[in-house]
Amino acid sequence: MAKHRRDATSAGHRRRIKAHLKSSKAGLAPGSLQYVGATDPLPTLATLIEFGQDDGDFLETKFTALEQGRDFKPTYSNYWLNLHGLEDLAQLKLIGKRFHLHPLVLEDILNTQQRPKVETYPGYLFITARLMFLDEFGSVDSEQISLVVGRNFLLTFQEKPTGTFAGIRESLRNGESQLRKFGTDYLVYALLDKIVDRYFAVLEQIGERVDELEDEIIEQLNPDQMQEVQHLRRSLQALKRGLWPLREVINVLQRDDADFFKDETQLYLRDAYDHTVQLIESVEALREAVSGLQDIYLALQSQTMNTQMRTLTVFTIIFSPLTLIAGIYGMNFEFMPELHWRWGYFAVLALMGVLGCGLGWFFWSRRWIDAV
Repeated sequence: MAKHRRDATSAGHRRRIKAHLKSSKAGLAPGSLQYVGATDPLPTLATLIEFGQDDGDFLETKFTALEQGRDFKPTYSNYWLNLHGLEDLAQLKLIGKRFHLHPLVLEDILNTQQRPKVETYPGYLFITARLMFLDEFGSVDSEQISLVVGRNFLLTFQEKPTGTFAGIRESLRNGESQLRKFGTDYLVYALLDKIVDRYFAVLEQIGERVDELEDEIIEQLNPDQMQEVQHLRRSLQALKRGLWPLREVINVLQRDDADFFKDETQLYLRDAYDHTVQLIESVEALREAVSGLQDIYLALQSQTMNTQMRTLTVFTIIFSPLTLIAGIYGMNFEFMPELHWRWGYFAVLALMGVLGCGLGWFFWSRRWIDAV
């Protein structure tokens, strides 16, 4: 399993490098629309949710073609337009034109390697965040979530459908939910809070793996364990790269200098900010735990090597005098009295046996052979 994780991690690095190479925008004008990502873009599916405060003020519409949304007029005051997949550039341009999005915003939406950030534009905020998850090999992966926040609308752009926001959509269908009563600014908080919760889920799984790996290392050393320690370290580093800028994003939103969030929603954003701080502390604690795993592995490896060296030393010391005796009587000089003695051979063997057993008992009494 560890080998699969290493292979998957290496494959992930190659995909990112390949994405940077094939998506180079050198020579293109700023604001040029070109998809940048580790994988090919998925087909675009647009979903519009309109809602109001009353129980019946809810309408959900799916757009599969550009013509469906060209002349569409919303029924209710608040609406959330979500796009899965970034393949359809024409539809993205139409949305940009309809909501007066800056070309640089559209460019950043298509560049899925963005660092989490928040930018203020006339009439709206542009936010990017990274949604973290573990792939089938246990490696940390992520996708970019882009949000455009207006006074009464929210646009979200996802690389692929993950089902992360399914619970939020279900809450919007409920006329008694806070999402319906507080409006789009609270909806932005709910989405960001869900993204933060995914960090908790990923971190919990990594923490469980750290505990399991510690037990495995203590039970029996394996060369693959050190590789997995490095894999865990890279995973925590990826979480840290997503969390630190996300914390700053939420901090900017809770101050809300552009006045897009109500006072009540800012209190919830403060809670989300506290969660990011807690996550960062947990990541640092796990990084120390992973470093501790490396120290444990190296200490046990050193202990095992010392045990092996002690074993070799004991046997070397035991056999050194025996080798000396055999060497002396192997010189075959003519005038060696013991060579002509009838019992000389057996006497030397007996001497070597007594000497070997005596040294063995000596080292055993000194507890040098307990670890052999």
